[in-house]
Amino acid sequence: MKLKPQVKVAAKLGDIDRRAFESAAQATTNPFVSYDFLLALEDSGCVSPQTGWTPRHLTVEDESGALAGFMPLYLKTHSQGEYVFDHSWAEAYQRAGGRYYPKLQCASPFSPVTGPRFLVRPDVAAGAGVGALLGGAATLTDRLGASSLHITFLTETEWRLCGDAGLLLRQDQQFHWNNRGYADFDAFLGDLSSNRRKNIRRERRDASNGLTIERLSGSDLQERHWDAFYEFYTDTGSRKWGRPYLNRRFFSLIGQSMAAQIVLIMAKRGDSYIAGALNFVGDDCLFGRNWGALEQVPFLHFELCYYQAIEEAIRRGLARVEAGAQGEHKLARGYLPSLVYSAHFIADPALRQPVERYLEQERRAVRQEMEYLEDAYSPFRQSGEAGAQKG
Repeated sequence: MKLKPQVKVAAKLGDIDRRAFESAAQATTNPFVSYDFLLALEDSGCVSPQTGWTPRHLTVEDESGALAGFMPLYLKTHSQGEYVFDHSWAEAYQRAGGRYYPKLQCASPFSPVTGPRFLVRPDVAAGAGVGALLGGAATLTDRLGASSLHITFLTETEWRLCGDAGLLLRQDQQFHWNNRGYADFDAFLGDLSSNRRKNIRRERRDASNGLTIERLSGSDLQERHWDAFYEFYTDTGSRKWGRPYLNRRFFSLIGQSMAAQIVLIMAKRGDSYIAGALNFVGDDCLFGRNWGALEQVPFLHFELCYYQAIEEAIRRGLARVEAGAQGEHKLARGYLPSLVYSAHFIADPALRQPVERYLEQERRAVRQEMEYLEDAYSPFRQSGEAGAQKG
């Protein structure tokens, strides 16, 4: 299937036909690059020029004029809500007299979740589709006078294609839980060292004391649940970032359009909800996203965000849980280091060259740290540990 050489720019997702988009996206069920998720961000106003996220989505067509590929792209006036930090690059460039903003960002906004960033129809060669969209993004970078193009949390295959195209490559780590065919949570605990197993049981007991835990999905989700969760989310978000990224309307929109892909885990004391954790379901993964609480209950964060997520992933037969960015404390709860990827095009050689040197050193450091953490702090029992199923 041949592609037209011209790449088009859409100022909003609604300008792109849903069926055409879903034809290009049919190779993935990642919820964070779904039409419904990206549209909810725009329709709610979370993504807009006013918030510093101006949509500049790219599309490429085949010879018949049908949509063959899509790239979620935004013109940014800051570096917030990305989770791949380039603030030091911006500061250094601006001190040297350069202008770092605006920049172009290819991402699922506010979502540090690995997934495809080049949605290419299955009958189109992946390399050709990625190449066309990358070329269009580079041209748009120049046309808009942007300093750079950043593609964050892309897949490893896409990352390597970007490297082949000359983009700078960056790696970081998250902590993911992997399902080793566990029948239930106790079977997972059986894989852990005795001390870790005891600690997790104690944490779960202390966290749930006096509370009722609910897992809500599909038609069980109601506006009253989103009202309560939004209160938790804004309380936590205000303390962490100063201003939460997502507004109340966003949660109503995803509750209407994505209910089957959502698992909302809520803690209730008596008749009142006091905490909650929002998860999305992909084809082989449970993605933990947002959390909040009105009461400071010991270990409740671990219970709702990590242990309940593991139980739900086992129940659904999912391969893994991705519980968000950062957090070495996840290691003790069975979440091991996993690489995440980003790729960067920087127009000015005066900035590109020092960033390239920095990234070479950073990649080595990230891999060394991952090896050290897994060797030194893995919670899983060593072969031959006595009494593995006890404690």
